[in-house]
Amino acid sequence: MTHDTLDGPFRHRYLSHETLTRQLETWARDYPQLARLESIGSSPQGRDIWVLTLGPEPDRRRPGVWVDGNMHGTELAGSSVALAVADMVLALHLAPERLPEGWPEHQCRQLREVLFYICPRVSPDGAEQVLRQGGFVRSAPRRTYGSPDRPRWRAMDLDGDDRCRYLRCHDEAGDFVESPDYPGLMLPRRVEDPPPYWRVYPEGMIEHWDGVTIPEPDWLADTPDFNRNFPWGWQPEPEQVGAGHYPGAEPETRAIIDFALAHPNLFAWLNLHTFGGVFIRPLVDAPDSCMAPQDLALYRQLAAWGQSLTGYPTVSSYEEFSYEPETPLHGDLIEFAYHQRGCVAQVCELWDLFQRLGLPRPERFIDHYTALDREQMERLAHWDRVNNDQRLFRDWQPLTHPQLGNLEVGGLDPCLGIWNPPPELLPAICDGLVVYWFHVASMMPRLVIEAVHCTPLGEGFHSLEVTVANHGYLPSYGVQAARGRPWNSSVEAEASVTGCRLHEPGRACQVLGHLDGWGRGLGDAAQMPWFQRSRGNSHQARVGWIVHGEGEVIVRISSPRLGEVHQTISIPGEPGAPGSG
Repeated sequence: MTHDTLDGPFRHRYLSHETLTRQLETWARDYPQLARLESIGSSPQGRDIWVLTLGPEPDRRRPGVWVDGNMHGTELAGSSVALAVADMVLALHLAPERLPEGWPEHQCRQLREVLFYICPRVSPDGAEQVLRQGGFVRSAPRRTYGSPDRPRWRAMDLDGDDRCRYLRCHDEAGDFVESPDYPGLMLPRRVEDPPPYWRVYPEGMIEHWDGVTIPEPDWLADTPDFNRNFPWGWQPEPEQVGAGHYPGAEPETRAIIDFALAHPNLFAWLNLHTFGGVFIRPLVDAPDSCMAPQDLALYRQLAAWGQSLTGYPTVSSYEEFSYEPETPLHGDLIEFAYHQRGCVAQVCELWDLFQRLGLPRPERFIDHYTALDREQMERLAHWDRVNNDQRLFRDWQPLTHPQLGNLEVGGLDPCLGIWNPPPELLPAICDGLVVYWFHVASMMPRLVIEAVHCTPLGEGFHSLEVTVANHGYLPSYGVQAARGRPWNSSVEAEASVTGCRLHEPGRACQVLGHLDGWGRGLGDAAQMPWFQRSRGNSHQARVGWIVHGEGEVIVRISSPRLGEVHQTISIPGEPGAPGSG
């Protein structure tokens, strides 16, 4: 069986839940030796949250990496990239000649031993609404249980074009004016601007309207934000908007938490979002001076790969992606994956719109999202006209609103061009992220039995000594931040016998401790030419038993995170002993 294409539909358009499900089911059906599909939960509207496990013998525990996308409803491109990773993993096993960049065979062999867990759409309900009608959906199109019945805007297609754009109404106290050069583009009003002036609202209806008060649209009010609903550092509302009632309160986030707890073999986690064109790494709640130097060096290596392979910079969440300086977010997924699950974890905000517009990078990357001036907004509209088939901006049309009366509908639909890249750009974005994630997956620890020595001691006794090693980049514990977690147990050795016996049966099981990897990230002093040095042999451990009699010893080396390697060793009889001839 071969994998004939790296050009699936997800590289060219954004898929409905039905089409996405069909793609996953096709892979699982066509490649049962490599692909296993399972639903880890169900959304409130009854849609499955799928995880595709890729790799031979998926039930055999060994190091794995996770990719998820579309945690926020509007951020459809994450699903496309996650599916592209799955597609490339299948090619790795079935058609390696299709891999880009001429991957070395030794690296391909190592990658084939890695399990890939792909969750392409965390919020199927949110994505489905955005695909069906547009409009902003933070995570899912529902209110947080128990939130007050106050007036709020609800997206609704009022003019029958299957898209939720904007409403505008004349108002002498309006805070927007229309661009004279780009119909549909509204610009912040300046004191010198002549009328007409406008107020702008999302296309839709006001729930719980009192007939008078028009509420200010709030993109996070009374709705769950899945990326504030994870256990590490969680804070309730109002301290953290969107946090929900408790960690894992939403069925979508609970499904991911439960899966992560059941899979301690995860060592790397990629949480795909849009937009911006940037990788975001821990720490979320503290500056880099508080991060373990070993972990910071690992992230410097990831940052170098990210910049060279995708063109995206990497920033600290705390230092460059907090909405307000020194005001960290709480309940973030990558903090859960990093601190609690021991993963090299990061967000990727796909789609480098700011770079495409030629905008200078601000001191804090997040300031991009509030820094556009009027000239830059018109640059966006020009880009839309020239490069995006005018998907963003449409001229205004009269509309009689059921609540607000005569106004106009039209303007901006941010779905394709702002929230997500134009579909024509998806192939290149997918390719860059896939190659990047394969580099990260190449860092997995790799448990091996390096050597076995069986030495006769006389009188039917033998000394059996086994050397165990980690031949991978990462240490057996993953990241330093989670090394001390009780579940993050070290490597153990166990000997079982047939025909012979252990001299000390109580030492059949022995704890070997954690094993370092060979990688140090970037910027470690030990790499510098003025005094280069290795760690010694901390990547190895030795274990031994005294065995009496002739038979076999099965040695198993294992940990919950690394899985198991084993070897059967024959113990010879003493020369001249019965049965030894």
